[in-house]
Order: sequence, then structure tokens, then C-alpha cells
Amino acid sequence: MRNALFVFLLPAAGVVGALVTLVQGRLTHVHVALFLAGFVLTGLGITVGYHRLLTHRSFETHGVVKAVLLILGSMAVQGPVAGWVANHVKHHAYSDRDGDPHSPREGLLHAHWGWLLRFSDVPVERYAATVRRDRVAAWVSDTFVLWVIAGYAIPFLVGGWEGLIWGGLVRQIVVQNVTFSVNSVCHRWGQRPFPTNDQSKNNWIVGLLGLGEGWHNNHHAFPTSAYHGLRWWELDLSGYLIRFLDAAGVAWNVRRPNRLEILRRAS
Repeated sequence: MRNALFVFLLPAAGVVGALVTLVQGRLTHVHVALFLAGFVLTGLGITVGYHRLLTHRSFETHGVVKAVLLILGSMAVQGPVAGWVANHVKHHAYSDRDGDPHSPREGLLHAHWGWLLRFSDVPVERYAATVRRDRVAAWVSDTFVLWVIAGYAIPFLVGGWEGLIWGGLVRQIVVQNVTFSVNSVCHRWGQRPFPTNDQSKNNWIVGLLGLGEGWHNNHHAFPTSAYHGLRWWELDLSGYLIRFLDAAGVAWNVRRPNRLEILRRAS
């Protein structure tokens, strides 16, 4: 029921509110800026924090940087980090087979939304024990509700009710559906430069909207790689952020396959 409230009902109310603001001419540059900033920041919190840092351990960073990334990911309202990691680890363990939490084999709508009704059924103790042993990650996960509230309160304080609608609810539904498209679209349509034991595909549209996550076949071929865009034309904003953190000296042990590994895996 809680998943339905945060994934379906509240964002739907936000869409209705957004249409009202458009019809009444109350949308301003401030509200657009809140939407765009919220989309990029909370999206990076999911892609870099929840996914590449914590789930796949593709790089290491300082505790403060980790906390900021995971807090931004929590504001995307995709569940506490421990549950998110558990679902994603199980996805990789059973990708497109029985046991996969969100494979399109059970239907595209199931892969996109329906699986969320069973989000809490994946045991955290089995699939995300490392999160519980990580003091920073466990703290952010346990205080998830506070960060969700902050993700609504900040745009409200900056832009009023319209700020809440565009920078909070509409931003949330767009980020969520881009993330869910990796589960659905990227296991149905796209290119497969690497042979894998699943139906993962590179989809350039999701690659752009998903801040690099749409290069999904690349990711399944090299799951611990910090960079999902492996070729120069595969734009990967999340990878660029990790590269910046590395250059700034606040990220280390950044994993990436070398050219020989990429060529060998593609053959």
C-alpha cells in the first residue's frame, strides 16, 4: 500500500496539479529550474549512489560524499537504499529467469510498475547484507522518510506550492519512470554489443534520459564497471561525475574494463 501511495497516487496528484498550473499560467522559470535541478540531482543519487557505488561497489569514496549521494537517491522516492540494493542484486542473480524481480518475461507492465507491489518481498539480509554493515548506508536507509520529506520541503520552500508540484512530485514521477524504463525498455528494445545470459540491451534514449543507465547491455556485461558508456558516443553523465570525483581525489579504486577486456567480451 505504501508503494502504491508514493509511486502511483502522489505523483498522479502532482501531474494533475502541474496541468492546473500550466492552464492558469502559474509556471515560472523558478519552477522549471527546480524540476531540472531535482531531476539531475536525485537521478544521480540513484545512478551513482544507490547503483554504482553501493550495489556494485564500482568505486569508493569518503563517507560524506557517500551520504550526500545516498540522501539524494532517497529523495528520488524509490525505497530505502537497503531494499533497493537487495532488489537489484537479486535482479542480477536471476536476470530474465525465474526469480528476477522485474523481468519483461512476465509482461512489460510488470517489469515497469507491477513488480513494485512485491518490492518488500526480497530479503535484505540475504541480498544486501553489506548495506547493513555499512554505517553510513544503514543510517541513510533507516532515515529514508526524512529525506523523502526533505525532497518535498526544499522545492516548496523555494517555489511555494508550484515548486512542490514541479520540483517535488513531477520531478519524482519522471525520475522514477526513467529508472523503471531500464528494467522494462532496456530488456526489450535496443542493441546487444555483448553476449550475456539475459536480454539486456543498450537503448540510447534511456541512455540519455537515464544519465547513462540505458547502456544496460554494457552494464550486464561488466556489472562492476563505474562507467556504463564504454564508447565515446555513449554519453554517461553518471560516469562523468565519477570521473570528476576521481580527478578531485574524493573517489578511488574506480573500476573500468580495459580495451582488451571489452574486445574479448564482445567476441
